[in-house]
Amino acid sequence: MTSADPEWTEIEAPRSLRRTLGIHRMGWGDPTTRLADGSFVRATITPDGPGTLMIRWADDPAVAEDCDVDAVAWGPGAAWLLGQVDGLVGAGDRAGVFEHAHPAVERALRVTRGGRIGASGMMYHHLLPTIIGQRITGGEAVRQWARLCHELGDPAPGPAELVATMRLPPSPASLYRRPAWWFHPLGIETKRARPLTEVARHADKLWRWTDAGIATTTEKLRLLHGVGAWTVGSTLGPVLGDPDAVPVGDYHHPNTVAWALAGEPRADDDRMLELLEPYRGQRGRVLWALTSTAGPAPKFGPRRRILPMARW
Repeated sequence: MTSADPEWTEIEAPRSLRRTLGIHRMGWGDPTTRLADGSFVRATITPDGPGTLMIRWADDPAVAEDCDVDAVAWGPGAAWLLGQVDGLVGAGDRAGVFEHAHPAVERALRVTRGGRIGASGMMYHHLLPTIIGQRITGGEAVRQWARLCHELGDPAPGPAELVATMRLPPSPASLYRRPAWWFHPLGIETKRARPLTEVARHADKLWRWTDAGIATTTEKLRLLHGVGAWTVGSTLGPVLGDPDAVPVGDYHHPNTVAWALAGEPRADDDRMLELLEPYRGQRGRVLWALTSTAGPAPKFGPRRRILPMARW
């Protein structure tokens, strides 16, 4: 930043665990993750094996930093999951504002100040639904992720009354070497099927890359076939807690940012990055705040057509 750029200032603000944890759920029908008032349940795969984590809290949003949070976990990965709780709930993150920022940015950051950028550490789990979300609508991504988990995911460990309808994400072994045509009845074409199997092939390495930090993780992920700038930018925030991560290549984000900050109904990635540059270091947070609060850019032109592949 230059001296003329806005300065980032941390502020005291209530923390909303529901808003913070919501980014880890792929739609209401996500069979791996449930989110309700006062509870978050996730079935996932850890370095130690499968596990289910339940986080509960009393008040939301809460001024108290701990929010009366408690957690319990089941399965071989239980201990690892309990060690991730502080990261998941954004205990180390702080809300903030930019002094003398664009009015839309200042307003958006204040409205969303209850949310935190958490760090789940669950790279494998987050990459799979993110890859499925490439180049399709959100509704289709939600349905395809649910189908994949019901087809290949094992039952979640834990009490039957809690996890009866939950599934684990597909294990690396269940995805690795699976031919691309197998995914077609689920609606997942070859361009997205191959990155899924590629991520499964390198699943063991993902834990080491995540532990190595943001720069190393970014470099290594970009080496994977079919994992591009949009997927990496969509992953670094939720998994590593990177507040500067921006998904380049999104269909809507450039228009939303340009409309909010410059009154321009259409923009490309370069224009979006130019408008976000004064907020470097917190660009991902600013983008998330704007997309959560700013009105959408005017819509015109033909709608994107969805060509169904799924066998119904």
